[in-house]
Amino acid sequence: MVGRPTGGGSLKLRLLAVGRDKGPTAALTADYLARLPWPWEIRELTESRQRSVHARKAEEGAALLAAVPSKATLVALDRTGQALASEAFAELVGRWRDSGVRELVFAIGGPDGLDAAVLARAERKLSFGPMTWPHLLARTMLAEQLWRAASILSGHPYHR
Repeated sequence: MVGRPTGGGSLKLRLLAVGRDKGPTAALTADYLARLPWPWEIRELTESRQRSVHARKAEEGAALLAAVPSKATLVALDRTGQALASEAFAELVGRWRDSGVRELVFAIGGPDGLDAAVLARAERKLSFGPMTWPHLLARTMLAEQLWRAASILSGHPYHR
């Protein structure tokens, strides 16, 4: 799924996610992303059917890394990442935008999480906190926080 730019500079967002989402969270994710001032794309990658967790994560990780453009800034969403307040996340996105980052890629793993190779390639690891969240819901949460970051960066008062 690809969104159209509505202004806001040359930053492009790409969400890479393992698994398919055709449920209500997909519509909510698309609704938040449609509000963004930046062009965006969601690319869903097939979940691995390997038997072992290690093999599944490795196969999914290779697919994720193959989908990341070489000059893109990669952000891994992982439970071991840093949890940021919305304002700090907006500041981070703003810094990337203002420093000339052309493409910001967010990687969301499958039910087993992200492979070590993806985490090693990522410039930043972020978490939605210590609670465990379904990987499909993580897309919606990310889309909402990107919308909130855009609102904060534009000076809109509603971001609380």
